[in-house]
Amino acid sequence: MHVLVVDLLAERQSFGREGVREIISHFENPEVSLWAPHTNQRVDYGFGRIVEGPVESDIIVITGSRRNVSMWEDWMDDVAALIRNTTTPILGICFGHQIIAASLGGRVERAERTSAFVRPVVYKDGRTVNAVFTHQDHVVDAGELEVLASAEHCSIAACQHPTRPIFTVQYHPEAVSSVIEASLRHGDLTPSEAQQFDMEQDLISVADALLAPLHSSL
Repeated sequence: MHVLVVDLLAERQSFGREGVREIISHFENPEVSLWAPHTNQRVDYGFGRIVEGPVESDIIVITGSRRNVSMWEDWMDDVAALIRNTTTPILGICFGHQIIAASLGGRVERAERTSAFVRPVVYKDGRTVNAVFTHQDHVVDAGELEVLASAEHCSIAACQHPTRPIFTVQYHPEAVSSVIEASLRHGDLTPSEAQQFDMEQDLISVADALLAPLHSSL
């Protein structure tokens, strides 16, 4: 399994390196390529192969980012082109969810304040799960995507494409306790910010949030 990670937090020790480590842990013996189109200054992950652009792969994961779809930058054009043109399955997390929607005819808007907390997510099949949210942009029109789930503060919390193997979530299923703890150690989160996340709850995983629906669609 070759996983291309569109690695949009490559400059961060925690949500970058540790977040990607958590994501790829759900694949069996993956070959990992890391593409960070937004920066030339990245953390040394100690795993994966750095690539300068999209490469052939079995699956594409687009991560979260400190950048904002509502404040479009030139490098995002390359990511949008990949989303529109590839036939490879795509999984999008937070920023990934947003740029996929925006690239496929949807609309993303900026909220007045950042959302950072654990909240219930209600799926249309009746499931309710807990998930970590940290974002300020919101998808307000899913475009070609179908909405799978919503949260109280976020009406479009998870999506799928009706004909392509594309699944997205606004929340962060990779934000497990070890990633939050790394964020504290490396200064990506302050203690008061970290306290906003109730990690004692059972949280939905990458496997359940993204891989299970992908596999059931193939």
